[in-house]
Amino acid sequence: MTVSAYLLVQTDVGKAAAVAEEIRRIDGITDAHGVTGPYDLVVRAEADTLDELGRMVVSRVQMVDGIMRTTTCPVINL
Repeated sequence: MTVSAYLLVQTDVGKAAAVAEEIRRIDGITDAHGVTGPYDLVVRAEADTLDELGRMVVSRVQMVDGIMRTTTCPVINL
């Protein structure tokens, strides 16, 4: 079973397209879409475990130049 999450991403002004392009190259990222509102991107990520997902977000996604802040929302099965 894989763990999925949506990442809500705020970028520097004018950087959303470049950030989305770079995030899409990261293993485990399945989608990255520009949105309007308080966030600039909504990204879907998958990993084998919650720990792997957390490591991906902290060591790969948050290191992308132009990202100001991320919020990780793990998917739960109700």
